[in-house]
Amino acid sequence: MSLWCIVPVKRLDGSKSRLRGVLSPDQRVELSREMLLHTLQVLSEIPEVERTLVVSADPKVLALAREHEAEALEERGSPELNKALSQATALAQDSNAKAVLVLPADLPLIQAADVRVLIELMQDPPVVVISPDRTRSGTNALLVAPPGTLEYYFGPGSFNRHVRRAEASGARIEIVELPALGLDLDAPKDLEIYQDRVALIKE
Repeated sequence: MSLWCIVPVKRLDGSKSRLRGVLSPDQRVELSREMLLHTLQVLSEIPEVERTLVVSADPKVLALAREHEAEALEERGSPELNKALSQATALAQDSNAKAVLVLPADLPLIQAADVRVLIELMQDPPVVVISPDRTRSGTNALLVAPPGTLEYYFGPGSFNRHVRRAEASGARIEIVELPALGLDLDAPKDLEIYQDRVALIKE
């Protein structure tokens, strides 16, 4: 089954604003850049991902994507995550993709094995595979087969909204909760948890 992975990325110079109390602007830019490169590296290790599409309004982000053998899609109009994802999904549909995986670029612990857990569940569509954040509020990964089965509702409270929309679509729903998928670096507490886990790994 043809699978595209869509990676939405904000402008680097305005990323991770909620971490401004613990990281300098340069540190936030570097953190976002490193997480994007990590995500692209992980996806490059997964043969099932036919194409990786980075969508962003930031030319620097798009250049990084091309340098690392991903495709780049410039976000049109005023930056808005769900519109950008719909734009990327339309491109995937036009190219006959049978499934799309939306994977934000701020999951620093994610590995190929975590993504494969999602992919293994995409057989027998229609299906929506949802991975919430650690608080079960947001959505940290969303696999949809076929593309367009539901409208995107990323943002605060998106996990429950995606579940309801998936139910309304009649698709099979699979919920995947894994530590690496649940941890996105958004708030100072997330950064603290990440640093603690990295310290444990190094011990």
